[in-house]
Amino acid sequence: MGIIAHDLGIDLGTSNTQVYEKKKGIVVSEPTIMVLDADNTRRVKAVGGDAKIMLGRTTEGIMAVRPMNEGVITEFDMTKLLLEFFIHRAIGSSYLIRPRIFVSYPCSISAIERRALWEVTMAAGARQVLLAEKPFVAALGCGLPVYEPTGCMVVDIGGGTTDVAVISLGGIVISNSIRVGGVKMDEAIINFIKREFNIQIGDRTAEEVKLDLGAALPLRDVRRARIRGRDMVTNLPQTTEITSAQIYEAIREPCMAILNSIKWVLERTPPELAADVMHNGIYLTGGGSLLYGLDQMIATELGIPVLLAKEPMQCAADGLGNVIENYELLESLGRTSFLKTI
Repeated sequence: MGIIAHDLGIDLGTSNTQVYEKKKGIVVSEPTIMVLDADNTRRVKAVGGDAKIMLGRTTEGIMAVRPMNEGVITEFDMTKLLLEFFIHRAIGSSYLIRPRIFVSYPCSISAIERRALWEVTMAAGARQVLLAEKPFVAALGCGLPVYEPTGCMVVDIGGGTTDVAVISLGGIVISNSIRVGGVKMDEAIINFIKREFNIQIGDRTAEEVKLDLGAALPLRDVRRARIRGRDMVTNLPQTTEITSAQIYEAIREPCMAILNSIKWVLERTPPELAADVMHNGIYLTGGGSLLYGLDQMIATELGIPVLLAKEPMQCAADGLGNVIENYELLESLGRTSFLKTI
């Protein structure tokens, strides 16, 4: 039996959750999904990747749950069970002293929603919970000089939210968060196919179509794919062919919403920091930034260099890991003001 559990960093996202353990790195990277009994017992059947395979294929009496929606906890008890599972997978349960846990959160959530995140993490088994805004830790994970007197701009595009922030001298100068991300793009594809072809498809099919054909810019060579779904008129299985041009039209609105959020922040950024952003460029992090051509679209529209992080999906978790590994040093230097507690 261990005495003190290692510190953990949890990037609890709408689509995926990653857990960083001190001295070990990222030890858990799973979809934020769970499958459980639909009766009053709510017994957990599967969590993470195993649950995602079952999404849309559950039988009567079993339901799939996404306890996070648009970066906010929608099912407190389910989120607690999910965190307990991931914490147990990361460090086990044979410790006398529970772990200190650092959690990232979107800029857009309210004080009440932030308190709910703190409470659910405490209930899941933390001895202390410290919260950090996601764009700040994402910038740390990118290796940006967040403590220097220079402006760094980060756009973190997750499953449920997009956070845009300008960072300088160890804090966020100005930020904006919109509840648009990868899930909204999937929903846009579902609605487009329903409207144009009268065919209903599921979330998994929409995500696969986005990964195969999705682009933020029109493609020179039109790509095609066949999709299967349920005909809205006959209620029978149906197959149709879609093109990359159609998917581009379907997801254009969410992409423009992200671009407008970046413009909103740039318009309100102090001149000196705006000059730094022009020189250093905009950094894209998060799984949504992997959409083909998104960096080119933003760079073309704004006339500013746009760089995609090396490992965009794990930037926030790596940033939390940076804080965990150097927490005592940061505390002694007085550089932990970005961390919040209740």
